[in-house]
Amino acid sequence: METRKLGTLWPVSALTLGGGGLGQVWGETTREEAVATVKLAVDQGITLLDLAPLYGRGEAEAVVGATFEGKWPSHLRVTTKCMIGSRHFADVAARLETSLVRSLATLRREQADIFILHSNIHPDDYVYELDPDSHIHRAVSWSVFTGEIVPAFERLKEKGLIGAWGITGTGLPRSIMEALRGEPKPAVVQAVTNLLDSAGNMRRYEEPAEPRNIIRTAKNNDVGVMGIRAVQAGALTAALDRPLDANEPEMKDYVKAAPFRGLSAELGVDPAELAHRYALAMEGVDTLVLGVKNRRELQSALDAEAKGPLDDETYRRIEALGLRRQVPRIPLDAPI
Repeated sequence: METRKLGTLWPVSALTLGGGGLGQVWGETTREEAVATVKLAVDQGITLLDLAPLYGRGEAEAVVGATFEGKWPSHLRVTTKCMIGSRHFADVAARLETSLVRSLATLRREQADIFILHSNIHPDDYVYELDPDSHIHRAVSWSVFTGEIVPAFERLKEKGLIGAWGITGTGLPRSIMEALRGEPKPAVVQAVTNLLDSAGNMRRYEEPAEPRNIIRTAKNNDVGVMGIRAVQAGALTAALDRPLDANEPEMKDYVKAAPFRGLSAELGVDPAELAHRYALAMEGVDTLVLGVKNRRELQSALDAEAKGPLDDETYRRIEALGLRRQVPRIPLDAPI
């Protein structure tokens, strides 16, 4: 498998195995199948596992802990995450360390290579009109991020509990990009990487998403990019594998992606394969996080990676579908 350097850290495989599928976020599987999926991923050259205790209420990390039983391959690296909201503001540092230590115990490791803040970051006094409860459960203000979370991450590095820290880049784009320019700054950012430029139900704000500007800003500041949502939680596959309400963001994206499935049929290619190869061809992405839940789905992604990124002509045909057009943050006719 191709390897790419993850920012200023170390080389990683072009594909990363994510924990969402292992934790049954994306449909049912079994512990045995999940363990077999992890083993296949490592056997086929994947060198990074992207996990979190919130994936299946600890199931994803339990799967990986059971897979290796404390005997981790020396080349294999792992991330874990923590979600912070205003309900945790009384002691943010304790929340982060408690979550991390619990994850390490489940994984049977002494250190996480990367510890990721899995919360939205937003300007002070910002209001999430679509989801006011975001503040409580999954969002942090700029002041809390810079004044409490970043120092806490740095202390965890000093303690040797983590090697580096990062952020999930699905909060307010202007805040995410400011964090990527900061000092100290994250070593990695998880950025939406799909042909719709859609984060689906991870997006809690009304402003236009700017995932490609986030990726560009990361690369300009030597921050590694972990691409997420290559198939947008199933919206870019041949068929959704779980029931969804018509108003769910993923269902709306699935309907929107009908022309993409039509192009896939014309090319004689499975939509998921095409979506993964498109994401692998996106400039600035160091590794692509997979949301697979079984060996069949994993093998499909492995086969897609083996074929390499999309050729320019197919990439242009997908772009010509116009599926990622958004209202720009600054109107095109605005005065300079």
